[in-house]
Amino acid sequence: MDPVRGVDLAFWYIIGVSFLFLVGIGVVMVYFVIKYRRSKNPIPTDIRDNLNLEVVWTAIPTVIALTMFWVGWEAYLGLRALPEDALEIEVGGQQYSWIFLYPNDKETEGELVVPYGSAVKLNITSWDVLHSFYIPSYRIKVDSVPGMTTYAWFNADRLGEFDILCTEYCGIDHAYMLAKLKIVPEEEYLAWLEEDSY
Repeated sequence: MDPVRGVDLAFWYIIGVSFLFLVGIGVVMVYFVIKYRRSKNPIPTDIRDNLNLEVVWTAIPTVIALTMFWVGWEAYLGLRALPEDALEIEVGGQQYSWIFLYPNDKETEGELVVPYGSAVKLNITSWDVLHSFYIPSYRIKVDSVPGMTTYAWFNADRLGEFDILCTEYCGIDHAYMLAKLKIVPEEEYLAWLEEDSY
């Protein structure tokens, strides 16, 4: 499953179920307040030991929780199962910038350039303190930990520029730890890759 689609599906499913319960519980609550008000029902009804009711209010939340788990698990698998032919780029976090190292040893700071139509694997680490690599447009958020390499991947399926942020407070200039993801046509990427890095 495409990672972006999987994360969005899990998000909308959980929001949708939550909204249905908000409305449903609100309607039932108003109905009960009116139907069982003291003037109409002076002696409260005792519903203890009602097996049917207990089965229903146990089964329904269990089924909902399991479906939420299933949708979330499918999204997680999409985030972890990357294509074998993915372009690999090393990502290093340091106070207060992102460094990108390409297969031909080209290095850039603050700009990640990838070819349109490719699967891209990012091998992420930190060279000083904890950071968190975040590309909101591609639903990627991965901790960048000193001495450990983690990874994330995405399909570069849209031309354009997208924000890259650090979402782990890493020092006084944390808010300025910004970068850009640039997705360009493959010919432009190959030409750019041969240029001198800056």
